[in-house]
Amino acid sequence: MAEQPVDERAAPVRVPPVFIYRYEPPRPRVVVKRDLLPAFAVLSTVSLFGLPAGWLWAWLAPPQNVVIAQDASLVPVIGESYHRLDGLMLFVLIGLGAGLLTGVAVWLLRERRGPVVLLAATAGGAVAAYLAQRTGIGSAAGKYPPPDSPEVGDVLTVAPVLEVWWGLLAWPLGAALAYGCLAAWNGLDDLGRRLG
Repeated sequence: MAEQPVDERAAPVRVPPVFIYRYEPPRPRVVVKRDLLPAFAVLSTVSLFGLPAGWLWAWLAPPQNVVIAQDASLVPVIGESYHRLDGLMLFVLIGLGAGLLTGVAVWLLRERRGPVVLLAATAGGAVAAYLAQRTGIGSAAGKYPPPDSPEVGDVLTVAPVLEVWWGLLAWPLGAALAYGCLAAWNGLDDLGRRLG
């Protein structure tokens, strides 16, 4: 096969230079001063929800049946001592559910997303859990008043109580968990705030 003659007039193919444009938007900064008043509103509003949560616990928590012993001590009827744990777990479940709802509701405040409002929701959850505990114990005590003149051998119905403090952690942990999961799922640097 014969070689074809090379045309000297044909210009070589030139590849244009490639320009790589890298745009890096400025990293959003944490807004603190502008979020303080909304954060206080979130803390106050979340705290107030502890009152109906405590009333709900007092309505749902099972009482404990006890017998008055010779030394005036209260001895639980067989199987009734488990109601102490039932009351605590019910309080934890109410707090955890309320915390998850709190985290989702605060996340929906799109213009105020960020760590300031997260801390306010968590602190509000802690205050709400404390108010729920105090309100629940008081409401339950009013629901099961002690008899006027108990005698030895009488069976009494005692109001449910919360004997440990760690049940208070469910509400703030639920709020922080829900808010943190939504922030991680969002994936945007500004969390979708769209504020200038």
